Amino acid sequence: MATKKKKPSSYIGIVYREHSEKAIQAAIEVTNWLRERKYSVYTLPEQKPIPNTSILKTPQAWKKLSLVVVLGGDGTYLRAASHIHGRKVPVIGFNMGSLGFLTNFSSDQVFPILEKTLHGEMELHPRTLLEAHIYKGQKKVKSFLALNDIVIERGSFSHLINTSIYSEKFFVSQVKADGLIIATPTGSTAYNLAAGGPLIYPDSKAIVLTPIAPHSLNSRPIIFPEERTMSFKLEGIGQRAHFIVDGQHKIEISNENEVMIEKSHQFHWVVRSPSHNFFHLLREKLKFGDRS
Repeated sequence: MATKKKKPSSYIGIVYREHSEKAIQAAIEVTNWLRERKYSVYTLPEQKPIPNTSILKTPQAWKKLSLVVVLGGDGTYLRAASHIHGRKVPVIGFNMGSLGFLTNFSSDQVFPILEKTLHGEMELHPRTLLEAHIYKGQKKVKSFLALNDIVIERGSFSHLINTSIYSEKFFVSQVKADGLIIATPTGSTAYNLAAGGPLIYPDSKAIVLTPIAPHSLNSRPIIFPEERTMSFKLEGIGQRAHFIVDGQHKIEISNENEVMIEKSHQFHWVVRSPSHNFFHLLREKLKFGDRS
């Protein structure tokens, strides 16, 4: 459920597209604009420092933030979400990339939209996060949060991967393919869509599983209730795959690992206009329903 955005406290973070002069210049201008209004501005450690900003080096610094401004494309937005790591820090995205599905405000709207946000005239909307745990035997070795998707794929390995899928304790199927995409409704418009998966309305309580280039015509996308825990295991001695979270984190897994994925109890909070229309966004960004 959407809630009214309260006026932020005096600490605001900026994440920008690192290799875009347009985004860097916008970050400088936004910083100056915010400082004129008595806000303290922070940026990420790995970014080129913006004058008159502080670096977000510690969890305590992140706790101060009441808003994160993203200047870039969807990759930049996902990088910001990765650093927020489930904290209740709302994010507003301005598109300075190409498609910009997550950064759905245009670059020429930066200051008018920020003005409305700072005056509490926008809405906060929760988005589902997935929580993934990688086990080796009974030991949990890694955990991740994902806003868009989790991908298990063969990557540079030459053979298709054979993956057993379980929902709770029930065996679903075994899929031989280039990989699998496990996506949230937010991520349904990303890699999932490119691989032939369905579009899912952002408010839906669902998770979609989509095979990537499956070997069998019988392997199709499946939509699961979001409260179901899913697990995955590579079958076959020496099987290896890449495990990728939101395109930001990549590790190698093998047939000795089990992957468990569930809905997180945390949410990602998006700043959006009260007049936001998902179908307008589909038509604008993806030319949905365009017959020309």
